[in-house]
Amino acid sequence: MNHEWQIIAEALRQEIAEYGGLLHLFEQQQQHLFRRDVDGVLHLSTEIEAHAMNLHECRRNREAAVAAFALEHRQSPTSTLRSLLPFFAAEVRPLIEALISEINVLIHRVRRVSRHNHSLLSRSLEAQQQLIRTLRPDSFTQTYAPNGRVALSTARPEPAFKVAG
Repeated sequence: MNHEWQIIAEALRQEIAEYGGLLHLFEQQQQHLFRRDVDGVLHLSTEIEAHAMNLHECRRNREAAVAAFALEHRQSPTSTLRSLLPFFAAEVRPLIEALISEINVLIHRVRRVSRHNHSLLSRSLEAQQQLIRTLRPDSFTQTYAPNGRVALSTARPEPAFKVAG
């Protein structure tokens, strides 16, 4: 019985570490965005993707441990960890609650920074497209996509500068 909560606590700790690492990568990406360091942003994008896959694996491991704990206590395997707290020893509950709370805080921080970075990237892309449309207005056609958003399609590329003569 004592071993069960330790497996879940360790899984939660691992997940916290992964969320912390992901948050750190997003903050680094944001610094590269502010410095307009394209190579740094691209490099971190691949790191972020790999880290997110590791985080997904940690989450699956934690969910499997919680499902096993739930089944051992004759509860639904889809029960939330918070709903299973009464089945933990009283002295262990505060630790589990603190770990759950920390994960939730990190999830909100990761989402906020991720949305902000996405917004910065989108605005940067829009500015670049506007610059290209200003320099070569005949290169783009603006239409509406099936989802109602404005879509840009490019015309057949022509050389930006033609040799005279």
